[in-house]
Amino acid sequence: MYRRMLLIRAFEERVLALRIDGRIEGVVHPCIGQEAVAVGACAPLAQTDEITSTHRGHGHCLGKGADPGRMMAELFGRRDGYCSGKGGSMHIADFEIGMLGANGIVGGGMPIAAGAALAHALRADEGVALCFFSEGAAGAGPFHEVLNIAAMWKLPLVFLCENNGYAAENPAVLNLSSPDVAPFGEPHGLPHATTDGNDVVAVYETVQLAVDRARAGEGATLVEAKTFRLSGHAFRGPRPEERAPDLIESWRQRDPIVRMRERLLRTRILDEARDADLVAEVAREIAAAERFAEASPWPDAESALVGLFSETGSND
Repeated sequence: MYRRMLLIRAFEERVLALRIDGRIEGVVHPCIGQEAVAVGACAPLAQTDEITSTHRGHGHCLGKGADPGRMMAELFGRRDGYCSGKGGSMHIADFEIGMLGANGIVGGGMPIAAGAALAHALRADEGVALCFFSEGAAGAGPFHEVLNIAAMWKLPLVFLCENNGYAAENPAVLNLSSPDVAPFGEPHGLPHATTDGNDVVAVYETVQLAVDRARAGEGATLVEAKTFRLSGHAFRGPRPEERAPDLIESWRQRDPIVRMRERLLRTRILDEARDADLVAEVAREIAAAERFAEASPWPDAESALVGLFSETGSND
């Protein structure tokens, strides 16, 4: 879990630099500071379990085991990207590892996760779906609709709210009737829990309980992970930080990677030499991903409409 958090951090920092330098196009939403949620939530899942993501989905992809090279190629708009260069940052998907896709629509992944969970229920295969969403999505219609149907049908579904306290640059308290999302489970009859989203072990243990409930046929659980993004909301180029510096610094003191490193060193699971090796390994993996992306060919013009229309088999 520690190594995977390092990988997410390194990927996001490199992507941010590439975007600011103009080497990749489009908008990117880095998840720097939120790595523990993605990794801790995906760790209890099997490859055959599915996740749905948000507009800030790079960490979720890597947390579920996606290939950094194909992700980077997608950001570069190249043919070897997960969506052949057509999806970009907010639409990376890999069905083979159960990653059903990031989503640019706030709350848009929630009904998709419910559909995946319903499929598991109908097949009775003990599979589970996990839906990442933000506290901003808790004010959207799909949130309450999907909570309701998940409760009625006892779907094997884990709702995972990444509450980073901000919708873009606006504090969540300006958009939600409550600063806490987990209690919204009560009127729908769903069990709920709140966990420290900057502690990967705490996230893992909380989600593991929810996954176990789902596999046992006991239905859905709403989990809220309190966290904070240390980077800005979105980047098309350099932009000023609008949040208070002392707020950012207070959360920087709770950096999930630093906390996990200190825990591993303290318990002697890790030593300084091995830590340095891991950091170097990750740096090489990100560098290789970038080289793979740059070497990948551009899509052919003839492929522009591929995947947009169904093949009817007719010559009309």
